[in-house]
Amino acid sequence: MNLKMPRKIFFIILTITILVSCQNRKSVQNIYRYYWGEKDGYKVWVIDGYKVRQRIYNEFLYGGNEQRYPFVPKGEIWIDHAISAEEFDLTLAHELNERHLMAKYGWSYDRAHDSSLQLEVRIRRNWDYICRTHEASLPKVIARDRDNVKEIKDIPDSIRLQNIYRVPLGIRNGISIWVVDGYKVRAGIFPDFGQSGDDLVYKFIPPKEIWIDGQMSCEETEYSIALELLERSLISKGFTWGRAYDSAINTNTRSRYTMEKILKKMPPVIIPDSVTRAIGKKDE
Repeated sequence: MNLKMPRKIFFIILTITILVSCQNRKSVQNIYRYYWGEKDGYKVWVIDGYKVRQRIYNEFLYGGNEQRYPFVPKGEIWIDHAISAEEFDLTLAHELNERHLMAKYGWSYDRAHDSSLQLEVRIRRNWDYICRTHEASLPKVIARDRDNVKEIKDIPDSIRLQNIYRVPLGIRNGISIWVVDGYKVRAGIFPDFGQSGDDLVYKFIPPKEIWIDGQMSCEETEYSIALELLERSLISKGFTWGRAYDSAINTNTRSRYTMEKILKKMPPVIIPDSVTRAIGKKDE
């Protein structure tokens, strides 16, 4: 009995085995977690930072771009899903600036990184000024919810908001979106304040505002904003809070399913031989 394998079949099997081995060693599946949108022409993705640290580069923190990390696909900015809502915009600004300096001027990573840190300082100071100015302009608010429930009995009915606001996220559909210090809200105003809230549910939130808890994961932020905008819109049209909330939750659930379909189409991330770059490519 001839046990020898035909040479052609042998090489086909060998090639497939090598390709599969390389695929397993050189790529990682399911890195992407949420597509945020585009900024300055770059696709912004919230990614699984834990998996990046586990499978690609164990010092990956906050975010990344293709100039520093060759494993980040060109045209993408990555944001670690572990960072908080209040750090998201800062991280995005940092990564875009860092990438630009390395790509256009060929700066070293260290120089571009330090420059981006200084950019963060300027942004943080500006946001702090905006938040403190906004608080100073507000009248006293009522420390109750829409059902007139007051959860902290020993505070005045009317209070001033102090050091609550953290990050201005802009205006959507005529409603101001703010990242706030959720811990301080729960400690000093309303213990049952969850991940987010709006002025039609909580009397202590000023008119036409939505609050997002700064401790929330950045990948949940957009879901919460969408929920609050829809809930508030329905309440303003005469819906009860319960009906508006249920409708917003159902819409949010459908959005999550839609995002899952997008994520399933994303290709695996290819791991290059060198996972970091010290000098920009100067290819912008």
